Amino acid sequence: KSELCKLYSIAPTTVNEWIKKYNRKDLMNTRVKVETKDEISRIKALQKEVEQLKKLLLKKDLDAMVQDCYLEVAAEDLGYKSVNELKKKLSIKP
Repeated sequence: KSELCKLYSIAPTTVNEWIKKYNRKDLMNTRVKVETKDEISRIKALQKEVEQLKKLLLKKDLDAMVQDCYLEVAAEDLGYKSVNELKKKLSIKP
């Protein structure tokens, strides 16, 4: 409430009166966050970006797992003692 009062130049008693007037006593000792439409849009855009990044990271992890599986099969088929030996031969960083 104190941040709202400072931000909008409202007296704390006014906020308390509004809370009582609109029968929202549950807000008496609760933080209330006021967001502009631009802030809400920005938050939604960031949430969307986070989801996209999570999907990309998951895809990258899955691609790495698939590559490791291919290398294991290739190392075995080509007679290498280990995957690391094949990676060295192919100049692939472990």
